[in-house]
Amino acid sequence: MSNPLQLKSLNHISIVCASLEKSVEFYVNVLGFSPIQRPSSLDFNGAWLFNYGIGIHLLQSEDPRGMPKTTPINPKDNHISFQCESIAAVEKRLKQMEIEYVKSRVEESGIYVDQLFFHDPDGMMIEICNCDNIPVVPLSEDKVWSCSRFNCNIQNRQRQIQQMIPM
Repeated sequence: MSNPLQLKSLNHISIVCASLEKSVEFYVNVLGFSPIQRPSSLDFNGAWLFNYGIGIHLLQSEDPRGMPKTTPINPKDNHISFQCESIAAVEKRLKQMEIEYVKSRVEESGIYVDQLFFHDPDGMMIEICNCDNIPVVPLSEDKVWSCSRFNCNIQNRQRQIQQMIPM
């Protein structure tokens, strides 16, 4: 695969929020992120969080009342996705926390991916899934990528396809 900009990985996403405090509480207590030190030279209100190999930079909106209204949960809308160990455990926890969510299921060649979609306090959609069930197959190369929570490893295409075929 080409890498014209010599990229290494996704570093962080930035999210503008109406209430920095509510957003920090959500990302720490619901998604398990940890606050990390932010450069002191930044002259605006925000918080940096880190976990799962990615950073989330929360930025306090300069106009909280002007923030877009939360829309109904729509799996086809913009979202960030996290892989999990157990969809059932995540769903149970979301119910306990009284977080509204939508369930979805994707199927490819008899392999299923279960998805749960919900919003953060500002309407940013979050997906929790077991997406690593389905290998990532580039359209133009003879390779299959298997993505885990930690990294992607190139694997032999025939081996992956054989594992997908029921015996």
